[in-house]
Amino acid sequence: MTLTPLSTLPCSGSLWDQKRTHFRLYCFVSKHQLHTTMAGRGTITAASPFSAEDDVQKLRAAMKGAGTNEATIIEVLAHRTIEQRQRIKDAYKQSVGKDLIEDLTSELTGNFEKVVVGLMMTAPEYDAYELHNAMKGAGTEEACLIDILASRTSEEVQAINAAYKKKYDKSLEDDICGDTSGMFKRVLVSLTTAGRDQSNTVDDAAAAQDAKDIYEAGEARWGTDEVKFLTILCVRNKKHLLKVFDDYKKVSGKDIEDSIKSEMSGCLEDVFLAIVKCIRNKHAFFAERLYKSMKGLGTTDSVLIRIMVARAEIDMLDIKAEFKKNYGKTLYSFIKGDTSGDYRKILLELCGEDK
Repeated sequence: MTLTPLSTLPCSGSLWDQKRTHFRLYCFVSKHQLHTTMAGRGTITAASPFSAEDDVQKLRAAMKGAGTNEATIIEVLAHRTIEQRQRIKDAYKQSVGKDLIEDLTSELTGNFEKVVVGLMMTAPEYDAYELHNAMKGAGTEEACLIDILASRTSEEVQAINAAYKKKYDKSLEDDICGDTSGMFKRVLVSLTTAGRDQSNTVDDAAAAQDAKDIYEAGEARWGTDEVKFLTILCVRNKKHLLKVFDDYKKVSGKDIEDSIKSEMSGCLEDVFLAIVKCIRNKHAFFAERLYKSMKGLGTTDSVLIRIMVARAEIDMLDIKAEFKKNYGKTLYSFIKGDTSGDYRKILLELCGEDK
């Protein structure tokens, strides 16, 4: 990404605002990608040696003439990190004078195309793209809004907000407010503010009080005070909430998940459950989402694609381990049995070894 030095820009007017927004997005994306690389629990690692120019030539050859060599596209894009794919994309535009994503979409179709397009975006761009698609047109894919906003860190949500504004010239919060309603909307808006406490501080007395407040807002009264659930579940830090969950069971005799199920319904139940599950074990949450996307008749491809693309470089190894532990079969075997063609091939590459 090439940025004009801020010192050379005027300090007022739309140009300054645009460059400032550009700079902030660059910082968010770079910081997020550094965090992702440091995590080191993905199935995708940096290719070495790596030459963006060589990869551009391979991709050009794969798309020239009649027909498309999908195997080459998989070989290249499923074995490069996000940062390396961005360098390929830039090199493609420089040497070919065309946009790589546009060329790929003109050559590919169906779910295979969706995976490839997702791989060509940075992590914040992909989340913003998925959120926008979930809300555009008639109807809303609430599951997408929940999956992303309930599972991302505050730092990641800030980067998503910046990417969304840059790409669609609207704030994510505004689109959520226009497309959802009621308490579900309020929970999503709270998550979008990225205001969760980032400390590791646990105050035992405060955690006990939060557990008591949630109990009194739900199980102990007629009706439910959903705002109390929102205030605690969307704002408190992870360690504090784990203590709250333990204390809640002592107060109520039930797991908080069971109380949420009995007190709420629909999307509100789903989003609060997702928050609790991600606080307890984010890898198990994604494993469950993948399992449910493939079990039984049919496949919820939107969920399968979104998780495989978004988590391949971050924590897919941990998700695979949770999948095998909880469901007795490997994620690889599920994908192999539930998909086909080039779509199956690229997902299996993102999944990694069958273990």
